[in-house]
Formats: sequence, structure tokens, C-alpha cells
Amino acid sequence: MNSKISNIQRLSNPTAHSLSVAGFFAVMILLIGSVYYATITVDYIWRWYKVPTYFMYKETVIIYADSNGEVKEIKPNGDKFDVIITDDQGDITYTVPKDSFDLDEGDFTSPGDLIAEYEGGWKPGMMTVGLWITLKISFISTILGIFIGILGGVARVSSTPVLKWTAITYVEIIRGSPLLVQIMIAYFVLGTTINKILMMNGLPSLDPEWYGIAALSVFTGAYVVEIVRAGIGAIHSGQVEAARSGGMTYFQCMYYIILPQALKTILPPLAGQFINLIKDSSLLGMISIRELTKATREGITTSLQAFELWIMCAILYLLMTFTLSMCIQYLERRTATK
Repeated sequence: MNSKISNIQRLSNPTAHSLSVAGFFAVMILLIGSVYYATITVDYIWRWYKVPTYFMYKETVIIYADSNGEVKEIKPNGDKFDVIITDDQGDITYTVPKDSFDLDEGDFTSPGDLIAEYEGGWKPGMMTVGLWITLKISFISTILGIFIGILGGVARVSSTPVLKWTAITYVEIIRGSPLLVQIMIAYFVLGTTINKILMMNGLPSLDPEWYGIAALSVFTGAYVVEIVRAGIGAIHSGQVEAARSGGMTYFQCMYYIILPQALKTILPPLAGQFINLIKDSSLLGMISIRELTKATREGITTSLQAFELWIMCAILYLLMTFTLSMCIQYLERRTATK
């Protein structure tokens, strides 16, 4: 009997496994302790109690007078009151809650005078708005990136020069230049030109979000092209020949025979690419899109809560990427059983 124990067997030993688990928690405690020690060193005051307001908050509604006027009448309106102020332009009615104003009939108002102040309904905070914009942009860019990547991948393996060379040129140009430069070109060059043409024809201009989505979609699509090409290349060429000999066109062969099989191969690298897309969306703050990272920077500017907000930002990105990773793993298991 061989007395030697392999590394795998040694690691599978219960004692070694327990020590490994303890080592993991020791590393985590050391990391958290280091962060805590760093905050003490720089004399930082944690204010986690303020973080929820960046997700949801109760709006404070403040109403000021716009001109010189007089309180003509105050009358109940359900559970609220109508404060009617008359000025040179006529009567202005403010419907406000009880105890939110300190006016009586006959009082005079000047521009800037306080009419009423009260708490409104719940509003999404800047972190919630940034998270929603990041999710929306990432989802749309993912769909468009898949569409572009599949078309480009099929063209990339085509024997038709106009399709193959166009796909190669597209991939090399996009993959050979930084995403930030592409975003700037999409917004400042293409965006300015397209919006000017739209305005000349009496049409509304496009929001910066759409140019950001276009830049992310085109950038992601270039990488998906190579992923799809590799997946198609993994399928035996005899299946293509058999399908073509059976009367199928090139695109019918790809749609019904090759791409469904290639899906199992391309799912893992696709997951990594779309996780990168979520993180790359943080660059859109450079063109004034209030995605999650830009919203975090704005929150830090107003509150100086750098530690809390950056940690929350990292956690939110982690939740998004982890959820996407779990969805891809579920799709992998589903496709593996078929």
C-alpha cells in the first residue's frame, strides 16, 4: 500500500478542514479590525444612522409666497385646509395639512414669506435612484449587447468577406480603445450631432442615458462576438455540413443547430462579461448620468460620510453581480440537463 497521502486527501482531513475554516474567519476578522483601526487612527466618526435616508426619506414640503398678497380665506377641505391668497393676478389656493401654517385671514404676505411647511410622503433617496438607473442601464445594455454579439459572432465565422471583415473590424476597433473614450465620443460627438439633427426637425433630443447605453452595448457586444465565435468553433464542423446538405440556409443552420449547442459553452464567459458591464456602468457618471457611483459621490460631497457610503456602494454592486452570477449558474444547470 502506498503510504504517501496526496494533497487533496490531506486537505479533506476533518481536522485540516476545521483549521482552514478557522483561518478564513481569522482573515475576515483581521480585515475588519484593520478597517476599524484605520478609522480610529484618522479620528473618523461612524454615522450609520444617516445611511437609510440615502435610500428612503420623508420629503419636507416648504411653500413660499411668490408675490405681495393678502390671505383672503382659510377653509377646511377634508382633513386639510385651503389657504386662499389674493394678489394682483387673482386668487391662489394652497391645500395644506392642519397645523402646517401660521396665517390668519387678513394677513398680508410678501415674496419669500413662509406659507406652510409640512412632511410629505416617502421619497426614494439618491442611492436608490442611482441603483435603479444602474440596473436599468445594465439590463438594456445586456440585451442589446447579446443581440449585437450574436449577430457579430455569426458574421465573424461566416465565409462571406463583407460579413466577416466587418465583424473583425468592429471587434478590433472597440476592443482596442478604452471604454471611457468610447463613452465620451458617443455623448459629445455622436450625441451632439444627433440631438442637433433632431432639434432641427422639431423632435425632442435624446437623454444622455441612451448614449451611455449605446456605448456600453457596443463595447459589450464586441466581447460577446468573440465569446460566440469561440462557442461556435467548439461545435464539430460536420454538423454544419450535415445541416447545409439537408437544405438549410447558413442562418437557419446557426439558429436551429449550432447556437443552441454553443449556448452551454458560452454561458460562463457571458456571465463574466455582464458582471463587468454592471461595474463598467460606473463610468457613465462622467457624462452626468446619476448612476450608483455618481450618486455615492454626490452623497459624500454633501455629508462627508465617505466610509459608510462607499461601503454601501460596494455592497450594492456586490449584490447585483452576485445575483447575476446565481442566475447564470441556474441557466447552466438547466441547459446541462437538456
